[in-house]
Amino acid sequence: MDQPLLPKRKTEEKKWVLTWDGFVEEIKRVSCMAAPMMVASVTLYLLQVVSLMMAGHLSELSLSGVSIATSFTNVTGFSLLVGLSGGLETLCGQAYGAEQYKKFGSYTYCAIISLIVTSIPVSVLWIFMDRLLIAIGQDPDISIVACQYAIRLIPALFAYSILQPLLRYFQSQSLIHPILTSTCAALGFHIPLCWALIYKWELGNAGAAFAIGASYWLNVILLALYMVFSSSCGKTRTIYWNDIFSSITKFFHLALPSAVMVCLEWWTFELVILLAGLLPDPKLQTSVLSVCLTTTSLHFYVQYGIGAAGSTRISNELGAGNHQAALVAVQAVLIISITEAAIASIILFFCRHIFGYAFSNDEGVVHYVAELAPLLCLSLVLDGLQAIFSGIARGCGWQHVGAYVNLGAYYLVATPLAVLLCFVLHLGSKGLWTGLLIGSVAQVTSFAVITALTNWQKQAATARERIFEGSILADNGLA
Repeated sequence: MDQPLLPKRKTEEKKWVLTWDGFVEEIKRVSCMAAPMMVASVTLYLLQVVSLMMAGHLSELSLSGVSIATSFTNVTGFSLLVGLSGGLETLCGQAYGAEQYKKFGSYTYCAIISLIVTSIPVSVLWIFMDRLLIAIGQDPDISIVACQYAIRLIPALFAYSILQPLLRYFQSQSLIHPILTSTCAALGFHIPLCWALIYKWELGNAGAAFAIGASYWLNVILLALYMVFSSSCGKTRTIYWNDIFSSITKFFHLALPSAVMVCLEWWTFELVILLAGLLPDPKLQTSVLSVCLTTTSLHFYVQYGIGAAGSTRISNELGAGNHQAALVAVQAVLIISITEAAIASIILFFCRHIFGYAFSNDEGVVHYVAELAPLLCLSLVLDGLQAIFSGIARGCGWQHVGAYVNLGAYYLVATPLAVLLCFVLHLGSKGLWTGLLIGSVAQVTSFAVITALTNWQKQAATARERIFEGSILADNGLA
């Protein structure tokens, strides 16, 4: 029987949260959860990357069409579902800490239903993607290929709308091994299936899209089977239909700002790639920024695993009313994040002259990547901190604050500065990436100040009021 990696220790709370040994123990707890979460998040990300790489070898038109389709579907669909499901990290995490298992299950099923409904208008948008792309000036042939690929991704969208809540369901209980097993199994299934559909059965781009859908559905089935048959989920899987529908308002109260927080940042990086296409040497500029974006995206998913572990620990402890333990979890996850980001940045800096060859054999691209490497190293650190602070925000229920921070950092600071540095001061890709970097500094600084000034005892009271709706605050001495 799979037991949670991080069992609650209420009776030992006062003994360990205020000591050095307790702090070290918390680092171990977060690390034990973060390591498999890092692998799982990167593995899930690689599904679309594998399909893109295999489809890209068919032809230049195929690579262009699938690349645009991947970008468009991520921006309009997959990122939206990731953002919406972030509301569960607050609700489920705090409900589990408060031992409100009935509400825990209701929040999960409410999210699944809500995300499935949300996927319907998104899928309609994808059907007419070619018209939208042509309207904004994209090549008609590329637009048609992109639209065909997106239409065949619709089954994957609906699988994703179930998968994301299920991932939060297990994560909030610290049941990470099922997530790790299912995502690795899905990737192992995806690689040969994608190759067979594209090359053996000659389905081309359609095969790449179908493989993603099949892999997502396999992931969903494996997690659902574990949820149904494992005794570890016995307390949280029961369905209470009345509670499910009554939870919709509370879910969207956190899910919508969570989606805004995620999408605002995601859209900014996609916008920068589009802006690179307006530069004098668009092929070089776009290629270099794509390398930078791919690198930071891959590293972000590593840090996202750490942030997810922090989100779970913080939400569980706040739900249980243990504000000191939540603060210790914040400190522990920040130290782990900074350590990992520093190591990754140092390695990248010393490999900067050969790093570009991993993506291209073009000497111009490799040289330009080496020039941007110092900025890229700083981005790894800042993006890592951003992932952690976002996890802290989700654990506490600060999604609305995160939405405002990202709006200011990326659309009042990063984007205007990127345009100014690139097109007015003629710094090219360096200017675009510097603008993003300054926006990240503003974002991380804002989150750091908010976290440092937080009254954690008040956060614990707010968490329990959210879960119990104010009915037992006085009994627990938190009112």
